[in-house]
Formats: sequence, structure tokens, C-alpha cells
Amino acid sequence: MDHVNRFESRTTYLLLRAEYAVALVVCSVLFLLHIGEVRWVQAVALFVYIDVIGYIPGAIAYRRARNGGIPKVYYVLYNTMHSFVTQAAVVAVWVAVAGFEWALLAVPIHLCGDRAIFGNFLKPFRVPFEPVALPAFVEFDRRTVMRDSADLLSSEPK
Repeated sequence: MDHVNRFESRTTYLLLRAEYAVALVVCSVLFLLHIGEVRWVQAVALFVYIDVIGYIPGAIAYRRARNGGIPKVYYVLYNTMHSFVTQAAVVAVWVAVAGFEWALLAVPIHLCGDRAIFGNFLKPFRVPFEPVALPAFVEFDRRTVMRDSADLLSSEPK
């Protein structure tokens, strides 16, 4: 992927998820190493509030919508709450007000888990809120994979 061709092949998508999996493991190990110092109410609240604000309202609206179309505000809520930029600001304010604590690792654990385990990244307005295969993308992906296969078969070693 690059700034002109904004899509991922199946392989690059899996590699991107693997990178988040590494970060998830690092954050989880740090969390577990300091589990005795974790304030659990804060950790659970930090983990859950991201979806309470950013995912659940959109998921409910999507399931209630007859045609799957929902207002863009749900996408904005999702993308804002699932942004490392937003969550870095939340963590920075928390640290400035209350000081550092290990419960804050719940934030990157949530975000990295969404990306690594579920494959969920920020949501563009032009795709359904919940994952649905778009026929145009399925066809594009099929043609791209076919082209890659044809290129591999036709290439000769130099």
C-alpha cells in the first residue's frame, strides 16, 4: 500500500495485523507483569469506554437500519474513539491529572486487540458500518490476485 493506492492485499493486511499483535503481546505482558499494581475499576473502565462511546451506538443503529445506511456521526464516533491519537490524548490528560498507572495499558490493549484479533481498523464512510463484502471490492480483489498470479507465472529469472 502507498498513499496513492490505498488498499491492502490479503498478505499485507495480515502482516499489518501481525504488527499490532506484537504490540498487543508487549502491552499484555507488561500488564500481567504489574497485575498486582493494576487498579481494576480503572482498567475495565478504560477498556470498555472506547466501545461504549465508539462502537455500540453505531452497531445498534446499523442493526436497526433497514438498508444498513446509518448517519456519519456513528463513523466519526467510532474513528475518534478507536484512534491512537485520541487515546494518547486521553492517557496524557490522565497522567497529568492522576499520574501514571498500569491500568492505562487497557487502552493500547483494546486498540491493538481490535486490529490484531478482529482486523478492525478505522471505518471509511463509504463502507457499511459492520463488515460486509462489497461486490466491487470482491471483483477488484479477484482481478488483483489473478494479475499477481499471472505476473508470477510469466516472470522469468534473470
